Amino acid sequence: MDAMEELRIAIYAGDAQKVESITLESLKNHINPKVILDEGLIMGMEKVGTDFRCGDLFIPEVLLAAQAMKASMSVLRPLFVENGIEPIGRIVIGTVEGDLHDIGKNLVGMMLEGGGFEVIDLGVDVAPEKFIEATRLYNPRVLCMSALLTTTMDNMKKTIQAVNEAGFRQTVKIIVGGAPVTPQYAHDIGADGFAPDAGSAVMTVKELLM
Repeated sequence: MDAMEELRIAIYAGDAQKVESITLESLKNHINPKVILDEGLIMGMEKVGTDFRCGDLFIPEVLLAAQAMKASMSVLRPLFVENGIEPIGRIVIGTVEGDLHDIGKNLVGMMLEGGGFEVIDLGVDVAPEKFIEATRLYNPRVLCMSALLTTTMDNMKKTIQAVNEAGFRQTVKIIVGGAPVTPQYAHDIGADGFAPDAGSAVMTVKELLM
């Protein structure tokens, strides 16, 4: 078994200590940080996302896997900066105004980071103006919005309208998700994509950016 396969297995198992150990050992053995990211972390998290969508893994296991991935990223991220390795793209994510739920949003953010993206998490209760400010500041390729309450879903529409009015709609894709959100609702409010779960979010983002 090679080191990258061991890394993928450790990520799937949610073993943060082992993931960090394998990452450090791989670097000592002169394995390129980008290889560790692509063949270890991203492939490992893709397997987690696939099995989560199929119902073979559940939220606690996915959270453990994401935390294990972060243990490796904490080692690799300074090397990426030092070597000029760019993420696939930058993403701004947040739960819309009036909604304080963050488990699903946090899970999506961690899965996206595990998929090779840089994630700017605005937190919860994010007003349209804050999404606009973050878009202006960070120049993301994608905005991800979450809502768990039917009473806050309309703030997704208001945020998309604000993005249009601010002139960013041609440069940023918008994905929405959350328990009450449907593909039809996403289409009706002008979103570019819809994700029913964290694993699907990564796949949807990658498809939109192809």
